[in-house]
Amino acid sequence: MFKRELKLNLKSFIIWISILMGLFLVVFLVYPSITNSANMGMIDEMMKMFPKEMLKAFNMDITTIDSAFGWLKTEGFVFVLLITGIYSGILGSNILLKEESDKTIEYLNSVPVTRKNIVLSKILCGLFYIILMVVIIGIFNFIGLSLSGEFDKKLYILLSSTPLFSSIVIFAICLFLSTFTHKTKKTLGISLGIVFVSYFLNIISEIGESTEFLKYISIFTLADIRNVILNVSINPLFVVLSIGIAVVFIILTMFHYEKKELV
Repeated sequence: MFKRELKLNLKSFIIWISILMGLFLVVFLVYPSITNSANMGMIDEMMKMFPKEMLKAFNMDITTIDSAFGWLKTEGFVFVLLITGIYSGILGSNILLKEESDKTIEYLNSVPVTRKNIVLSKILCGLFYIILMVVIIGIFNFIGLSLSGEFDKKLYILLSSTPLFSSIVIFAICLFLSTFTHKTKKTLGISLGIVFVSYFLNIISEIGESTEFLKYISIFTLADIRNVILNVSINPLFVVLSIGIAVVFIILTMFHYEKKELV
């Protein structure tokens, strides 16, 4: 079952990872010409025009964008969080439901395999591809940064792992929600809504003290990028929370799917 799931989801994974690598390749090719002395002067002046709250939302108040690594620490990793979150949400909302949409659930019911095995193989497949995406992007950007110049390797490795914390939670939540319907269109819209609303809340929470409470309801807070940049360390609490939340929703998924009436 696990090998079957890997094969079924391989094409979409290749498309997503190719898009991400293509975008970052453009950054590494173009950024050196953007960061020459003349352009950086213009960029610095432009940065002064933005409110401090907006700069804080993208970590531009604690790091500069005078290098490719500087850009990654600001907009780059925020972008990675969003893309991996979207991929995880779509994967979670579709990986179970597509068997019903494609009517292949009838075939699975005719072979000696339990619902528990079906769900478990799909969960393992989803987690495998999410982790693989984070690892591949991490290696790809590491190579790009190594060719671009010096950078803090320890900080980069820690930052590269942060998308895992939010992505596995998004995947688990969307997987659980998919057990309440038979149509992928319904869960797809909800999943994307969860990702974008959570992303928006995370950005808004950084703007000021009056909106700081919003971070407690944003899944992307678990990534904790700002803390990693400032302290060059990952808060163990967010690791435990990410794993704990994901495990709870995975257990709920398996429990509810056992009782679901399949079509």
